[in-house]
Amino acid sequence: MEPLLDQNRSKAVSNRKLLIVEDDIGLQKQLRWSLDQYDVVFANDRESAISQVRRHEPAVVTLDLGLPPDADGASEGLATLRQILEMMPDTKVIIVSGNSEHANAVKAVGSGAYDLHPKPIDIDMLRLVIERAFHLHALQQENRKLMTMQADSPLAGIITRDAGMLKMCRTVEKVASSSATMMILGESGTGKELIARALHTSSRRQSQKFVAINCAAIPETLLESELFGYERGAFTGAAKQTIGKIEMAHKGTFFLDEVGDLPLSLQAKLLRFLQQRTIERVGGREEIPVDVRIVCATHRNLKELAAKGQFREDLYYRLSEIVLTLPPLRERVGDAALLAHHFKNKFVRLEGRGTLSFSQEALDLIESYSWPGNIREMENCIKRAVIMAEGRQITPMDLGLMECPAEPESINLRQVRDVAECKAVLRALARMDGNIAKAADLLGVSRPTLYDIMNRHGIQAKTEKPAQELEMGLRA
Repeated sequence: MEPLLDQNRSKAVSNRKLLIVEDDIGLQKQLRWSLDQYDVVFANDRESAISQVRRHEPAVVTLDLGLPPDADGASEGLATLRQILEMMPDTKVIIVSGNSEHANAVKAVGSGAYDLHPKPIDIDMLRLVIERAFHLHALQQENRKLMTMQADSPLAGIITRDAGMLKMCRTVEKVASSSATMMILGESGTGKELIARALHTSSRRQSQKFVAINCAAIPETLLESELFGYERGAFTGAAKQTIGKIEMAHKGTFFLDEVGDLPLSLQAKLLRFLQQRTIERVGGREEIPVDVRIVCATHRNLKELAAKGQFREDLYYRLSEIVLTLPPLRERVGDAALLAHHFKNKFVRLEGRGTLSFSQEALDLIESYSWPGNIREMENCIKRAVIMAEGRQITPMDLGLMECPAEPESINLRQVRDVAECKAVLRALARMDGNIAKAADLLGVSRPTLYDIMNRHGIQAKTEKPAQELEMGLRA
């Protein structure tokens, strides 16, 4: 088992290539020992640094500005930075410099460096900065991969890595070829129309029309004629025969958005169409057969509306032969940052802004914000930020979000394991009322192992007071 674990660890490390550009041999040795969780390679001047970049394509680089032959200046370091970013624009370059080089370090950040870390080195802080740089690089690579796949996938508009969303996408592909009426549930801004279009694109009706109507956006007096059409002279102003949206979608897909806002008077007529598959235009008597697939969506709870008499229960069951539920953005693990990068890249191109990245504080805010308006809110937010950003980085102020960010969640694997381990031990001890032997059995470890874990996390074993002392304490 141990060789297998070592092999897996070696494989994981090999995927996290870190280049350290530093001419101080003693500092190189210290960093090699302190950063052993990465696959570290070294360079001590500009020529060797560029050679290592070509050979290893590192995701993250730490760069000392004072490189030979200009060890007391910054010209070689700044030239190295420019060459690295020209070759690999996505590489995250962390400037490691002394206090005397502060002005040049700030200039380097303005030229595209990811972050700045002062000397003497605080290894724990540097490790945190490097880990965040790897995380950001991985997000950007994932985003680029998704954009590359976009042209070939019927769900190309869905940008996600969340397990729940990926499962929902597979369901869409599975049911798209059926003729069942679909109900898409989800909060406003979660992409319900995007899913409806994907259902149409993946179906046998893809060569026919996709027709959409928003029931909440059309006055009740006009909605019937919009849905079913009308005959000439049916009402004042009806100068000619006009077909409705349902009839326009013949042989294709008809999407009823916000169906929960459909008036009761029209619910009965829609139910009749679903049963008979024929319509009558307003002012007409002819029954017109229509072959169309119905997809509807709503952010409202139709069962609750039916219980209150605001939505027909029989219509609800007709519309919900297959139900898809879209999770809100706040429940989609990792998708907030992924979508933020996607929209940033999109609007950078549209606005002609050149190189632009998120500051770490901006990413923390994006990941901790609740996004009540979901993806629609995020798209508008990132567009505003791209326009408002003054430098090469988008800051929290550019985002214009009112919520304060929560403490950023650790992405260091060792810290995550320690936190989870501590929580599990505390729960086991609480469940077993402090009994070490029973807690160890529950956790599946030996008593000595449990004692070691408790000592490591500073967890005290429960001590029983003598009966007399306990009695006195209760009286007090």
